Amino acid sequence: MTVLVVLVVLLGGLAAAFLYRLVILRRGGTAVILRSVPASEGSGWRHGIVRYGENVLVFYKLSSLRPGPDRRMIRQTLIQGERRSPQSSEFDIMSDETAIVELDAGDRRYEIAMERGPFTAFTSWLESRPSDRSQRNMPGSGPA
Repeated sequence: MTVLVVLVVLLGGLAAAFLYRLVILRRGGTAVILRSVPASEGSGWRHGIVRYGENVLVFYKLSSLRPGPDRRMIRQTLIQGERRSPQSSEFDIMSDETAIVELDAGDRRYEIAMERGPFTAFTSWLESRPSDRSQRNMPGSGPA
């Protein structure tokens, strides 16, 4: 009987985690496919959504039960690299309308794939970040 109670509690917890993640994903975002690089050709891609706010980009994997984002990237540290089209086996999960770009996120590197419209919006978000020089010093926080 104890084993049955433990099993029911574990299944209930798993169902609650699944429902919580589903609610988070249903709030919206941009559909993307992301992978860490270096990776072997055509492998390591994870489907998910990204949301970008004022200073951070967060990635939620579709196949995860984690309560928060699976990756968090700070806008000021993101550097956009080379853009390319899908190659060979990547066409199994992407279309020819997909843009793939390298992202350097400080200590980690990624490739992110998305359709061309969302890619344009992402690039605009990334390029419109304020430069470090444009940040004002708060009174009393810097030299006079």
